[in-house]
Amino acid sequence: MFDIAEELKKLPQKPGVYLMKDIHGEIIYVGKAINLRNRVRQYFQSSKNQTPKTRTMVPHIQEFEYIVTDSEMEALILECTLIKQYHPHYNILLKDDKAYPYIKVTIQEDFPRIFTTRRREKDKAKYYGPFTDGLAMKETVEILHKLFPIRKCKKVFPRDIGKERPCLNYHIGQCMAPCNSLIAKEEYNQYIKYAMDFLEGKQDEIRKQMEQEMEKAAANLEFEKAAALRDKIFAIQSITQKQKMDNTGIQEADVIAFVRAFSQCLVQVFFIREGKVTGREHFHMYAEEHQSRSDIMTAFVAQFYSGTAHVPKELILQEPFTEDEAPVLESYLMQRREGKVIVTVPQKGEKHKLVELAYQNASLVFEQFGEKMKREEQRTKGAMEQLQGALGLQNTLHRVEAYDISNTQGFSSVGSMVVFEDGIAKRSDYRKFKIKTVVGANDFASMQEVITRRFNHAIQEKVEGKSSSFTRLPDLILMDGGKTQVHAAQKVLAEFGIEIPVCGMVKDEKHRTRGLFFQEREITMPLTSEGFRLVTRIQDEVHRFAIMYHRKLHEKQSLHSVLDDISGIGQVRRKALMRHFGSVEKIAAAEVADLLEVEEMNIKTAENVYAFFHSDTVDLQQTYNEHTIEPTSNYTGKE
Repeated sequence: MFDIAEELKKLPQKPGVYLMKDIHGEIIYVGKAINLRNRVRQYFQSSKNQTPKTRTMVPHIQEFEYIVTDSEMEALILECTLIKQYHPHYNILLKDDKAYPYIKVTIQEDFPRIFTTRRREKDKAKYYGPFTDGLAMKETVEILHKLFPIRKCKKVFPRDIGKERPCLNYHIGQCMAPCNSLIAKEEYNQYIKYAMDFLEGKQDEIRKQMEQEMEKAAANLEFEKAAALRDKIFAIQSITQKQKMDNTGIQEADVIAFVRAFSQCLVQVFFIREGKVTGREHFHMYAEEHQSRSDIMTAFVAQFYSGTAHVPKELILQEPFTEDEAPVLESYLMQRREGKVIVTVPQKGEKHKLVELAYQNASLVFEQFGEKMKREEQRTKGAMEQLQGALGLQNTLHRVEAYDISNTQGFSSVGSMVVFEDGIAKRSDYRKFKIKTVVGANDFASMQEVITRRFNHAIQEKVEGKSSSFTRLPDLILMDGGKTQVHAAQKVLAEFGIEIPVCGMVKDEKHRTRGLFFQEREITMPLTSEGFRLVTRIQDEVHRFAIMYHRKLHEKQSLHSVLDDISGIGQVRRKALMRHFGSVEKIAAAEVADLLEVEEMNIKTAENVYAFFHSDTVDLQQTYNEHTIEPTSNYTGKE
């Protein structure tokens, strides 16, 4: 039993991260501290000076863990990582955790390449971005390859020079074949310089330099070279005219502003690179109503720039960081950038106008999507609250697991587990179980096996210090069925000593969701309520997932039982036979001569197939009945 008072005495006076857990071992909050002992103790002292969030959270804390770090900076990095991993209920959460792409120029290589990537590595390459418009970025790379004959291959030079003939790109004029030494390194590097200047917005300089080269080529009677340069100049002029980016006077910065309503926030970010607005993006955040605007800005910047997002030279913010977080967060940003980062909250001037523009855009987007966000919250978190209220549960419902059993007359029994968190299906945590210990159509025993295996996994992984979908225990278990299924799960949980409410999802005679079976009585919910609709979605989803796995397993077993027991029949011949005849029944009725019409068959295998189906020991009809094979005439050979 976790004794909070005793564990508080053991806390070290060192920086680190602490993880608050509820009665199910679920991580509900992640925080960092300069001094773990002082910070964690504050949660369990008088609530007089606590924030509303803390007062709400503390009663749910049953235990805590902590991780010691060498500095507050390391604690910040670890805190961001754990928030992204666990999505704790009481943390401010950035919902859109995007990894933006870059254009990479491998200037550290002989004969550099240009391509797109989402990983910004610590190498000597040159990175351009991030780009919020992936399509525009790809078009830019394609334009560069058309304008300049830069290689696309991944060959390593000088190791691979001369090993192969030039590829198609050489023959269509989009590469000068450095792999066969058909271009000097100096000339190739000039094209790379042109490409990098292009990416840095120096199209006018490229055009002027190319015009000089064109005039020189024409004077030397190199008319073909001059014509190629002329075409490239026209292409650059056309591209330059199409660009409509506003010149801001700021070389490199991100402008961040947000609008909020209740627990929903919409953050707008403008990306300024080389003095031009290269893109914008909006993000949804969830924050409790009592969280300050500085809290939201601090949480957004910490989570957004802890990933692959490029840290620019300057951040222009609508709100300042919280006072106690500002020093370590600014140091962290500089560490990520490996250089100085200026953080400003302008009150007037051009930068203030940019912040206002970002705010206006955030407001417009919020007006466009705000109602949708509100409806989605009602459909998800609101529905979970309604379900919690209908069952009379005290603890907040965050994670719900649902289970179902599927079989055909007792054969190919399988179990399924689906997970919904905050009313949203979490498909990465879905699991399927092939029933191993139960023979026949015994749903009670099958469900006991599934629940036992599920919680055995949880206990074993906790002992081993592992983390997976099994480690996180649900706040509620839903069974596809009534009293029988509920009692099966309750019996297993009692044996494990685990207290989790179990509820059955009951259907009517038309196989539609009717209500809930909980605490030995049936509970009805309004059919039009979001809570009832959520239960219907969960029941349909767990049934679909079970049926899908059952069918896949059943079809595999059915095909194996009929054809794969024949000597000489493997996957290739089995598919060939089914393509040719269309059904097992027709294969069974075929003569040896008919079987030999299949290209993959030989006389020995054809005789084996004929002998198998004409043996007195084989009852084909019984085989069909046992495995419910339905002969088909449109078999495609796909499994």
